[in-house]
Amino acid sequence: MISNGNTQKKPENATSDSSGIERFTLEHIGKYVGLSNPRISPDGSSIVLSVSRVNYDENRFDMELVQVDVASASRKVLTRRNIWQVRWSPSGKKLAFLTNGDDKSQIFVMPIDGGEAIQVSHAPMGVDSYSWRPDGEAFAYIMKDEPEEVEGPERHNRSFEADVNYLLREAPRSYHFWLLPVKGGEAKRLTSGEWSVNGDFAWSPDGKEIAFGWQPKPGPRYILDVKVQILNVETGSIRRLNDCNHRMSNVAYSPDGKYISYHYPHDGDSRYGNDVFIAPAEGGEGQSLTPDLDRNVMVSRWVPDSDSLLFYAFDSTVMALWLQSIEDSRKRLEVGKAIVGPGYTISRTGKIALLAYETYLPAELYIMETPESLPRRLTDFNTEIAALDLGEQETIRWRGADDFDMDGVLTYPPDYQPGKAYPLVLYIHGGPKNTSYIGFSSRTQLLASNGWVVFQPNYRGSDNLGHEYTAAICNDAGEGPGRDVMSGVELLIEKGIADPSRIAVSGWSYGGFMTTWLLGNYPDRWRAGVVGDAVTDHLDQYVLSDIHSEVATYFEGSPFTSPEILQTYREQTPITYAVNIKAPTLILHNTGDQRVPITESFVLYHTLRDKGVKTKFIAYPISGHETSDPVHQRDLDRRLVAWIKEHIDSPLSILKVR
Repeated sequence: MISNGNTQKKPENATSDSSGIERFTLEHIGKYVGLSNPRISPDGSSIVLSVSRVNYDENRFDMELVQVDVASASRKVLTRRNIWQVRWSPSGKKLAFLTNGDDKSQIFVMPIDGGEAIQVSHAPMGVDSYSWRPDGEAFAYIMKDEPEEVEGPERHNRSFEADVNYLLREAPRSYHFWLLPVKGGEAKRLTSGEWSVNGDFAWSPDGKEIAFGWQPKPGPRYILDVKVQILNVETGSIRRLNDCNHRMSNVAYSPDGKYISYHYPHDGDSRYGNDVFIAPAEGGEGQSLTPDLDRNVMVSRWVPDSDSLLFYAFDSTVMALWLQSIEDSRKRLEVGKAIVGPGYTISRTGKIALLAYETYLPAELYIMETPESLPRRLTDFNTEIAALDLGEQETIRWRGADDFDMDGVLTYPPDYQPGKAYPLVLYIHGGPKNTSYIGFSSRTQLLASNGWVVFQPNYRGSDNLGHEYTAAICNDAGEGPGRDVMSGVELLIEKGIADPSRIAVSGWSYGGFMTTWLLGNYPDRWRAGVVGDAVTDHLDQYVLSDIHSEVATYFEGSPFTSPEILQTYREQTPITYAVNIKAPTLILHNTGDQRVPITESFVLYHTLRDKGVKTKFIAYPISGHETSDPVHQRDLDRRLVAWIKEHIDSPLSILKVR
């Protein structure tokens, strides 16, 4: 094996020839227990988290809210219902969460020591998000404005002024703040107007103000024009924090109320990842705390002393935690054998609850008593999965195209033998501002269990190797990233790991973009391709997608403002080269995908059919960009494996449509 980075070794229960140990299969995905949204109590004594299990008969995930005692690791189920946005009360005596009530998303409150959850909100349009007031006596929540009431024949008129997102059925409406007593009753409207709340919001510690993202008009066209504003809850007046104007996120007050933190693009450049900024709460210029970190900051949270923030970011092929002082000192936290996953919270006592995992162990709940302590595992929901004969994972690094330092993740078959060349399956991440990293993945383990080496490359545009690497994809959407990926493939062939005659490529979203690009620009390399919810045409992406505004940032403008920019869109879109594709290609797409319109897959499908390339187009009649229900997830995985298995060993003579 290549030993150039992080490696997750086989557990002691796995033998070299895998004798008597079952491999990971499609059946085992249904036994996976999903953990999410850990929330630690204010005093740090217990943690609640959502636990989900597959229910194929009802095509749903059965949810539980589980409380885990930090000292003993004992746990109990608090409620069994589909809930989200779980929040402790400031006293730690109650929990609030959102779940369906009145056929809408509503706030429910339950005592932590036992008792039924009581619905306290009756928001006519449903609650989008909410937060406890610091005194625990009220909630602020966000709700979309109700449609205007119209009488007479015009009440049947449903015409509206269209904007972006081809799936819109009405004009975008603004989101505004409401105040609701915890005991329930009538909610008080706090804001109104043509502008809209966008993203995160946070109470000041004294409960007098709310910091939030302010968008000049509702709808996705204005998502890059967000400012941090401060609402005076009593008077309704709003003031601007500073002159930063972009897609702001992660707005939070320091516990002492002196500062407001937020995320903002490095150097104010949307091509880069985010820095974490702080500004005086009374207003003033923001200061970046991470200008020299050269990583994309995600999910920052204040520690109790108000002197530091905790955040995580991808660093090469791991997700790392950093403790950042407001005085500019920074340290990366030691986490031992744990691999940090998405989701963590901090108690008022400084304890950190987080999800973490290993290659052979899906996400479990961990506790760090202090930022200096190593994580201690509290749960064992997925020991059945960990006992299987799973594939070993490894980070690989190499000098790639255009002198970039590259990395990626390899997952080997359970019975891998060094020196033998194996079929290679590429599984390319989306984003593109994202990262493939070391950690348990059911899909990569499923692929590896079939005897294939799985390669997950981090091409330029990924957010794990610095801002310049992330920005290098702008105005180079396919050619440069394609060279990056292919340099990794050639390395694996050179090392004798990959069989050059048996390589398949797959990916979703922008990973589907890369898959289509590679199939068309390197047509003789592939035995099969699987393209999921794929960006195949940036013109369609610009015109029809709900991220219209962001698409333009990759090409420095609209395709319709100059012939040169229009030509750039065409030259850098995969559908331009799809006529060159030779490999049998499976296309998968959700019909209600607002992020990547299904029109892009229709064009690819007809291109391949008309050229005589073997193809199949499977549509899922569901909304959203992700295939989120368990039955369709299982169908997707089954089709992915079956298509690759059918073609990676097939004679070339069957590649044409018969």
